[in-house]
Formats: sequence, C-alpha cells, structure tokens
Amino acid sequence: MSVVTITKQNFQQEVLNSDKKVLIDFWASWCGPCRMLSPIVDAVAEETPSVKVCKVNVDDEQELAMQFGVQSIPTLVVMENGAVVNKTVGVQPKESIKRLLGI
Repeated sequence: MSVVTITKQNFQQEVLNSDKKVLIDFWASWCGPCRMLSPIVDAVAEETPSVKVCKVNVDDEQELAMQFGVQSIPTLVVMENGAVVNKTVGVQPKESIKRLLGI
C-alpha cells in the first residue's frame, strides 16, 4: 500500500475515519534522521497492507504537529479508532516499528 500524505484538509477522512490502524510519520525535508527513517516507513507500508501509513510534513502542517505534541522529529504515532495508541521519537528499525504497530 502506498504512503498517504496528510494535511489538515484530509486528516479527518484519512486518519480519524480510517477503518485500519494508522501509522503517522511526522517529518521534515531538512531533517537527516527523517530521511534515514523514510525508506523504512515506506517498506512497512509495502509489507503491511493491514495498516494505513501516512506522513505529515511538520513544516507544512504545523497545526497537526502541535495537535500531537510533536517536539522532535522524526516522530511516529500509531492511531486506532481515532485515538493515539502508541508513539515513539527517533529513527527506528523496521522490527521496532512493527512491534509499535502490534504486528
């Protein structure tokens, strides 16, 4: 499954109304660790069709970053049924991300 770019406009539809568990990657283009994590997140998206994988550019969507209390990036947030169920900060190996997702 491909990664969905999240904005204020599609957040409700793509994240809150999702019938799947959602992994959100909060990132920025200038962030070195974010660039390291990006291909790992993309691989998780390809390997786990049961999870919707999304990315939020914190420079473009500061309001969403504030809503989730993102102070450092990369931050990964797992949501299920519209609620945050897990959160981690920093580069993570794929196995850790899958554990975060409960798979």
